[in-house]
Amino acid sequence: MDHIFSTNAWLTIALVFIITLAAKVVRSSVTLPAEKTSKPRPPPEAKGAPLVGIIPAVLRRGLQAVIREQHRALGSVFTLRSLGLAVTFLVGPECSDHFFHAPEWEIAIDGLYEVTVPIFGKEVGYDIDLDTRNEQHRFFAKMLRPAKLRGHVLPMEYFGKWGECGVVDLMQEVDHVLMLIASRCLLGKEVRENMFDEVASLFHELMGGMHLISMFFPYLPTPGHRRRDKARAKLGEIFSQIVKTRKMSGRVEDDMLQDLIDSTYGDGRATTDTEVTGLLVALLFAGHHTSSTVAVWTALRLLTHPEHLRAVRAEQERLVAAAEQQRSHHGGGGGGGIDYGVLLQMDVLHRCIKEALRLHPVTPMILRRARRGFTVRDKEGGEYSVPAGRLLASPLVVNTLLPNIYKDPHVFDPDRFAAGRAEDKAVAGARDLAYLSFGAGKHACMGEGYAYQQIKVILSHLVSNFELKLESPFPETEDMLSMRPKGKAIVSYKRRTLS
Repeated sequence: MDHIFSTNAWLTIALVFIITLAAKVVRSSVTLPAEKTSKPRPPPEAKGAPLVGIIPAVLRRGLQAVIREQHRALGSVFTLRSLGLAVTFLVGPECSDHFFHAPEWEIAIDGLYEVTVPIFGKEVGYDIDLDTRNEQHRFFAKMLRPAKLRGHVLPMEYFGKWGECGVVDLMQEVDHVLMLIASRCLLGKEVRENMFDEVASLFHELMGGMHLISMFFPYLPTPGHRRRDKARAKLGEIFSQIVKTRKMSGRVEDDMLQDLIDSTYGDGRATTDTEVTGLLVALLFAGHHTSSTVAVWTALRLLTHPEHLRAVRAEQERLVAAAEQQRSHHGGGGGGGIDYGVLLQMDVLHRCIKEALRLHPVTPMILRRARRGFTVRDKEGGEYSVPAGRLLASPLVVNTLLPNIYKDPHVFDPDRFAAGRAEDKAVAGARDLAYLSFGAGKHACMGEGYAYQQIKVILSHLVSNFELKLESPFPETEDMLSMRPKGKAIVSYKRRTLS
């Protein structure tokens, strides 16, 4: 059942998902009245068939294409309507400030991501009230700060298993390496030494239960959902037992699992075993999806732009040589390779990752809802009224390609972020709203630094040790909620002879 939906059917569900969330939110919300103002006009709406609205257009051209077309036709503020409900899209820094920076009682995120509850579990994330969720985010912020990340720069033993040459699916390889990294710094040595394969398999089943139909009906008894629930229950048993064993033995480990065990709420309450398991799964789920997707897209872009690949390799060799010289000067001897300090200095690679993420955001849009009506002004000076209860979207598939921010926006040009250009910083009054791949404001992704570090570790090792060539065509992007490469990314490799 999970595998018989056609692409068009999935796209239909994608749109219905947005609409259904809107309906769910509107029905369940208590909104505050908007302040009285002179009435600006409502946002322009896309033309569509009676009742079904834009669904026929989505079936023909795809959701992302429809969003881009309507932006070109209607401007920076527009509404897509279907089945009697509406989503208002806000494009560009001028229209995005209220969306990202308004207080929670005006623009809210709650009620939009209930699909995560069967995956993360009870007592965490969007199963709990806002205050408790903010405290749990505080746990994450403490765990993901730079000082903690320093100890998690890991050697890439996995790639040592590659032969002198061969052909691989890069997506599959990167997914596996990220699970190995997670087993080192997140899941704990109990998993790494005794049950890595089992936990990796269970996590694969968990992610496999995240279909578009899951957004619409997260508890529908499909085969994929049943496998998801079974895997989540087993992961809960495994991690609950690890937590209990650590607590009983008094053993303390240097990993993020231990950080969660030791975390306490503002009132002094300790985290429960259920909360620790759910938070651990949430960290793994969010981090794995972003890092895997962005690492593969960055590698593919570098393989098709050899001038930037050469620049990344030259920077790496220069930084490693300088670090080894400094260690030798201080009596530490040579060697050591890439450490945390070297990773932090990799500006060229950082810009390549950032540019790949601009061209290939990990999600097509960011969602919020208006708990209170407001007025938004576009860059041409037009004013539009957005009613309370309206579902809002910041479409990354448009925002990351705006020509008034990025020169030649469809071109892979990492140097657009270099000092002297910094196109994302050059827009007057934009603050943090010109580059939105990690969000902005109070809900910006707190794992951004950790994601960059994981991706740099993987790509640095590949660039240093292998000559790579893309053998399959450059992949298209999945035209669904996931923005991963479509199909396989087949790459041939040949081990480099290092001096």
